[in-house]
Amino acid sequence: MENKRMGKRTIKLVNSPSIINTATIVGPKEGDGPLREYFDIILEDDLWEQESWEKCEKKMQEEAIRLVLTKANLTENEIDYLFSGDLLNQIISSAYAARQISIPFFGLYGACSTMSESLSLGAMLIDGGFANNIICSTSSHFSTAERQYRFPLEYGSQRPFSSQWTVTGCGASLLSSSGEGPYINYVTTGKVIDPGINDVNNMGAAMAPAAVDTIMQHFKDTGFNPDDYDMILTGDLGAVGKSVLLDIMDSQGYDLSKVYDDCGMKIFDNLRQDVHAGASGCGCSASVFNGYIYSELKSRNIDKLLLVSTGALHSSTSTLQGETIPGIAHAVSISNFKN
Repeated sequence: MENKRMGKRTIKLVNSPSIINTATIVGPKEGDGPLREYFDIILEDDLWEQESWEKCEKKMQEEAIRLVLTKANLTENEIDYLFSGDLLNQIISSAYAARQISIPFFGLYGACSTMSESLSLGAMLIDGGFANNIICSTSSHFSTAERQYRFPLEYGSQRPFSSQWTVTGCGASLLSSSGEGPYINYVTTGKVIDPGINDVNNMGAAMAPAAVDTIMQHFKDTGFNPDDYDMILTGDLGAVGKSVLLDIMDSQGYDLSKVYDDCGMKIFDNLRQDVHAGASGCGCSASVFNGYIYSELKSRNIDKLLLVSTGALHSSTSTLQGETIPGIAHAVSISNFKN
């Protein structure tokens, strides 16, 4: 069997899966941002006729999955697996959405790295011949995340300028063994990196070293460099984490300034919408990638992308116990051309 491993942590996909369609659903604040035209559904409010924010997030997952099926002209019976995750305890948004959809389900938790994690695992299953069609989906909701990780909204706590705004949004990708691209060609799996930060309002700095580690390992394993990509895109480092990443990469001899951006800096107008350090959440890279970036790939404005979704692997319990915040980042290399 052909060895598909490259270096320490990268997989070269021989039968590169195609991302044949995507779907996005976002909240009203996200719909008021600069990427408005790239989202399929923009909610009028944060409840979407549901009794709670958690039920709204579940509905976003369910409807995004149904929408990507409709756009791809496929049925639930034609999908082999659903990979899905979110930020809530026991990933209830994903599990309760899967309860309504008759597709075999793998529940994932990679915090805000879940979009790239699901794309990684789905792509490897298809490349290995274990599936033909897989849906990868993830979501977050500002209000559900705030009351789980920080304070109830009614508390009215003041947000420091290093804090980020959790995206209310969901994105779904449909991967297939057939299709005309764009294709997932390489997967670089992240390691848990803990820089020792315990401030839940400074997650960008907590996640940046993990993103640096994964990007550098991708370059070492593949022999690629920043010039080989039209865009290198992290998930939700925001202004603080983006600055930290660029500084560390530069100190290691990698100039990313011409090709690097962060989903957390793209989905909102940071000044007009007052989101402080930018956006965060599973739905951040999910909605930006499946909306704006997928459109740019299909139109060939981007031909080769390294998507590096980033996640902070803490919980409300670990924070109260004084634990630090470990970070993780998974990378998928996506191109309009197969390997």
